[in-house]
Amino acid sequence: MNDLAVSGAKPLYLSSGFIMEEGFPLDDLERIVHSMAEEALKTGVQIITGDTKVVKKGQCDKIFINTTGIGVIEKRHAPISRGSLIKPGDQIIVNGYLGDHEIAILSARESLHFEEPVISDVASLNRLITSLLEAGIEIRFMRDITRGGLATILSEVASSLKHGVMIDEKMIPVREQVNGVCEIFGFNPLYLANEGKVMMIVAPESAELAVKLMQRFSAGKDTRVIGPLPVKIPVKC
Repeated sequence: MNDLAVSGAKPLYLSSGFIMEEGFPLDDLERIVHSMAEEALKTGVQIITGDTKVVKKGQCDKIFINTTGIGVIEKRHAPISRGSLIKPGDQIIVNGYLGDHEIAILSARESLHFEEPVISDVASLNRLITSLLEAGIEIRFMRDITRGGLATILSEVASSLKHGVMIDEKMIPVREQVNGVCEIFGFNPLYLANEGKVMMIVAPESAELAVKLMQRFSAGKDTRVIGPLPVKIPVKC
């Protein structure tokens, strides 16, 4: 759903294919399916078709779930995913703390414990994004911050524009626990994966309202501007 939403589309339908190894607990399967149904109902997206395959024990890491989304997009929003609308001075916005998802997964795998546990940021962003589009926020570019993290997206933007990008490191939201794990394992939090984060580049005159609208949602309560997009100084990419 997030892949569709950040392209400017309205997600409508999902397919869902399950591959499970024999012996997978039915209680776990029911918990997963109920969670998917609740999220679909909350976000207004229908799961309309699917498939289930069971393989021999050891041929699958418990369960794989593959989804495909279908949505509709208005012609005026089509350029958002291409970055062709970006202009000098545009504002860069993120909707909250970075790196929570990857550190949550790492903590579970490595049995790491914190006074305040790091919880995955997984969230559906379609209603948040739709509210901005309907309010007339001039969004020049959007991308969900998944594998590769924020730094990878900024690098791709700079490469496509053949210009530099400036961000304010002090404004980038990263939790203390996440920073601590990064220091131990030698990670850079700007390259960590997320599952409920979006980076937007918006027109300067739209930035303040965009932040206010995003902060009305639980997935956007920690939204902030992390920098302008000055493209006056060309760089070789």
